[in-house]
Amino acid sequence: MSYGFRHLRFKGIVSVIAIFAMLALPCFAGEVAVLRNGFSIRHERREIVGTVTRLYVSVDGSSFVDIPTIEIEHFEAAPELPVLGSRLPVSAKSSTPTASPFVRASQKLPVPLNLDDVVNSASGHYRLDPDLVNSVIKAESGFNVRAVSPKGAQGLMQLMPGTATQLGVPNAFDPEANVEGGTKYLRELLERYNFDLVKALAAYNAGPQRVEQFGGVPPYYETRAYVARIVRDFNKKKAAQVKAAAASAQKIASAKTSTAKPHATAAKPQVSSTAAQAKVAVAQGTE
Repeated sequence: MSYGFRHLRFKGIVSVIAIFAMLALPCFAGEVAVLRNGFSIRHERREIVGTVTRLYVSVDGSSFVDIPTIEIEHFEAAPELPVLGSRLPVSAKSSTPTASPFVRASQKLPVPLNLDDVVNSASGHYRLDPDLVNSVIKAESGFNVRAVSPKGAQGLMQLMPGTATQLGVPNAFDPEANVEGGTKYLRELLERYNFDLVKALAAYNAGPQRVEQFGGVPPYYETRAYVARIVRDFNKKKAAQVKAAAASAQKIASAKTSTAKPHATAAKPQVSSTAAQAKVAVAQGTE
């Protein structure tokens, strides 16, 4: 065997090893995973973990979603993202069936909206405190529109497909529709349990049947930690608001006091002058 042939064969073996090595390593290029249901998930990198593919949706790897590998049809290059106008890219209200970074493969990217407006609108519609809705969203998805739980819950308020259908939410990855449906569901649970927030939150996490089975919060660590996390976050917001209101009231009172002080100071010389005159008159009368 000639040196040239052996050299070419060696290069070929090295090339094959390099290809397999690249397939084994996580992908670090920004791309989109196109799912079999027609949705796609933008991510920074991915890696296979057992039967699921972990898609890292943040650059630092702090946020990710696990998708059953069998549900991923293929991967493709990620398009450029639009400039975000708020915490999340949310589409404007239109007839477009999707409104989040979960987009149809052939669709344009969504137009940014303010998530606070979405939450305030849904909260006003169902007469709930927007801080409570925000606390639920924070616990459910961490404000990640693309979140998918291992059990299949989707979007900001983590609606299960069956629940989303019952609530009239055709696309759980549409932030507006998801928050509208999730807020409606939370309101229904509050009414069901006579506005017992703890029971309603437990039912939102574990299901009403579990709450009724155990006569309250089920003895599940996940559910109890979930309820405690939301209540703590909600109370923290309210305490901060009370503190801010007290500080504002104190500031207004201080401003009024400081405004009134010049008048009081101006009056003092007159009193002192009058007292001095009276002393002079008394002195003159005694001479």
